[in-house]
Amino acid sequence: MAEKINHQRRRFLGIAAGTIATTQLGRFGSANAQSSQPHPKEITTAQSGTVHTDPTAIRPFQINIPQADLDDLRQRIVATRWPEKETVPDQSQGLQLATMQELAHYWATDYDWRKVEASLKALPHFITEIDGLDIHFIHVRSQHENALPLIVTHGWPGSIIEQLKIIDPLTNPTAYGASASDAFDVVIPSMPGYGFSGKPTTTGWGPERMGQAWDVLMKRLGYTRYVAQGGDWGAFVVDQMGLQAPAGLLAIHTNMPATVPEDVDRALLAGSPAPSGLSSDEQRAYEQLVRTFKQVDYARLMASRPQTLYGIADSPVGLAAWLLDHNDAGGQPAAAVASALNRTSSTTGELTRDEILDNITLYWLTNTGVSASRLYWEYKGGFFNAKGVSIPVAVSIFPGEQYEAPRSWTEQAYPNLIYYNQLDKGGHFAAWEEPTIFTQELRAAFRSLR
Repeated sequence: MAEKINHQRRRFLGIAAGTIATTQLGRFGSANAQSSQPHPKEITTAQSGTVHTDPTAIRPFQINIPQADLDDLRQRIVATRWPEKETVPDQSQGLQLATMQELAHYWATDYDWRKVEASLKALPHFITEIDGLDIHFIHVRSQHENALPLIVTHGWPGSIIEQLKIIDPLTNPTAYGASASDAFDVVIPSMPGYGFSGKPTTTGWGPERMGQAWDVLMKRLGYTRYVAQGGDWGAFVVDQMGLQAPAGLLAIHTNMPATVPEDVDRALLAGSPAPSGLSSDEQRAYEQLVRTFKQVDYARLMASRPQTLYGIADSPVGLAAWLLDHNDAGGQPAAAVASALNRTSSTTGELTRDEILDNITLYWLTNTGVSASRLYWEYKGGFFNAKGVSIPVAVSIFPGEQYEAPRSWTEQAYPNLIYYNQLDKGGHFAAWEEPTIFTQELRAAFRSLR
């Protein structure tokens, strides 16, 4: 068994890719916010009129970031002790000094967190305890009858901010030219150690446990049948949900599928040439994976020594650099993020500088840089290798993803494949970058299950 575990750890290090404490609740949110949403298991004491909540109750949650925290953030950015300029004319040594100094200047002087905070506060937020940990989530019910319940999971270095653009199109499809029959009820949790969810104080909160927790959450919300979606780490969560196959889970959708056949996976791990007989699509995927596995230094460090990353808890600029640099040689996911740093507005879906800072600032304000990193340490399995999911699966392939899974591999990995589509636009942060396309994909992916 020890040999197997060590093999799994070596495998991870070789190919890794892409409880809010009581004091934190006092700083960031309140469990007494008002909402029109139903809250199962909320208990009112008639004598006192006071609302007492069972830890497993669905409690309203309100985001309130103190101004003092934003002032402290700006002061820390201004007080950054900068290193000297890189000694090369490109990004081969990492994010360039000029890039980071320009971003830091804007962050400290012109960036306004309150804008995204207002967007967040306009949504219904909740928190509930699952398996001893507080789980924060957004829950928006559609006004259309028979809406399909959907739970969506983000990844690293992302957050619930990635999904903000898809909530209204999914819950209110008629406002976007779609049919009422395409409506979803949407649940978007913050993964443990991320955002406003609790930070695990013991080991064991990997994708497997999250998958189990998400099923508890959906059933606690009263859903007896639902679907699940994920990208990046969220893709691992939904794959695990597919393996667990809890009653009521109708299907999963992934935009970062795990499809690599065993012989191809062995060749990748060994650094060998691709197996013979691959089609052109399969050969392209193999080459993309070879590139990806050479560019995951950040993942290797988080998988082996996440606690050592004290600098990203102490320095906003250090945190920003860590979340921005994926060493992927102009590919995804960093390309979409890096190109956004010089974009102040967008009408075609590309990310903007403010959107990138929204996500980074959320990590800073919740002090989750290190706690989010531990997920890489927790996971001991393979990454893009087929897992054996047999429930219905829908797959969307975006061209900017770390590899474009061929249909042949996808059909083998997911024998109950109900939807497969290759897009001509979009990347790793598909819901964030291309919300219209992403929303259309989810409608099409799950239409046969309604």
